[in-house]
Amino acid sequence: MEVPDIQYARSGDVAIAYQVMGDGPIDAVWFRGMVGDLLSTWDQPLIARHAIGLARLSRLLMFDKRGTGLSDRVREAPTLETRMDDVRAVMDAAGSERAVLWTAHEGSRTALLFAATYPERTAGLVLLEPSVRGTGSSDYPWAPNEEEWRRRLASVREGWGQREFFAELLREWAPSLAHDEAFNQWFTGHMRRSLSPGAALSFFRTMKEADVSDILSSVRVPTLILCKPEERPEADYVAARIPGSEVAELRGLRGLFTWVDDEVQEQTMRENERFLTHIGRPKETDRVLATVLFTDIVGSTKRSSELGNAAWRALLERHHALVRRRLGQFDGTEIDTAGDGFFAAFDGPRRAIECARALVDDVRSLGLEIRAGLHTGECELMDKKPSGIAVPIGARVAAEAQPGEVLVSSTVKDLVAGSEIAFEDRGAHELKGVGEWRLFAVSEHLVSE
Repeated sequence: MEVPDIQYARSGDVAIAYQVMGDGPIDAVWFRGMVGDLLSTWDQPLIARHAIGLARLSRLLMFDKRGTGLSDRVREAPTLETRMDDVRAVMDAAGSERAVLWTAHEGSRTALLFAATYPERTAGLVLLEPSVRGTGSSDYPWAPNEEEWRRRLASVREGWGQREFFAELLREWAPSLAHDEAFNQWFTGHMRRSLSPGAALSFFRTMKEADVSDILSSVRVPTLILCKPEERPEADYVAARIPGSEVAELRGLRGLFTWVDDEVQEQTMRENERFLTHIGRPKETDRVLATVLFTDIVGSTKRSSELGNAAWRALLERHHALVRRRLGQFDGTEIDTAGDGFFAAFDGPRRAIECARALVDDVRSLGLEIRAGLHTGECELMDKKPSGIAVPIGARVAAEAQPGEVLVSSTVKDLVAGSEIAFEDRGAHELKGVGEWRLFAVSEHLVSE
């Protein structure tokens, strides 16, 4: 078997390693849930057969996530948004307009965010035992609690990279091969090539915080969820929130990997073939996930009366020029301008936050102060302009912001987990007409500080 050549896609300043194989009628993008190293993947026949099986059904794109394998190492822990950007970059580089995303466990969060944000580029999702929330709660009891996370992070900090640590992981992740010496050797090398100790700790911290449960209902593409019979309740939780999704049980699956057992792997491929064969071209959708930003100038009425009409119009023109320059820098779209306020939309929450922070600083050079509010939610597109409940929520969040403050909903905070952005809890607020929301102010300091 000839190993596909390594190619690189540019995602911002980061090079993402990818491979392409197969020539099936539909594109599929396979990326691993946590670790990944394209080269050592092909040293293990069991996992290689999974790739070959998918390539028989599709044109298969595989890549190493930023910070893993052959892709560039990064100083800052990747967020769901940057990982979503990497999927898009690989698809663009490979000439893929639309693809099925195949992933597992925490990788499902990236796939779900991508599908909700770019439904026109997502033919469908295949999710193996998806995890949508990092830390458990009363309505999502399947994730580790805070104490369990404390122990897990401590073990990763102390043990990642050591043979004994990986042997323990293998007993949990692939118990049927825990005593296979050859597989142990490959697994240890594969894990070491995938993530450095520091990158592994950053990854687990991000996995603890990231939460996409609020955006599940915005996913409107065909979705197949694969799971063990005993994991059915969590799979049903996800399926119940994604319109039209389906669940298939993989009997005999133990641990995390479908490809270590012949019977389970055959069942997995049968489900893949059934799903990919019957998947159609997604209907054109007028719904997308977007982050909406609202800003307004503090004390504008008083300032305009002090300056007079002509001087105030001149100042507003300078303000508007600053805002539009920043929107262009951070890929924001101006939706509306009413007097001294702006309404803009972004396809990623982190870009929206960075834009808002920059605007707060920019307008001070004009002697002005603004407040800003952000929310991420499903929007209906009417004449390419977003509408729906997410828009008034964003406006209500902005109304609660203090002068010079960037205020965000809890959904925005959860989606940028792993970034250096720090938040200050502003508590629960009853927002007129849209219910109670927990709000967070973007801190001037970084998490690392």
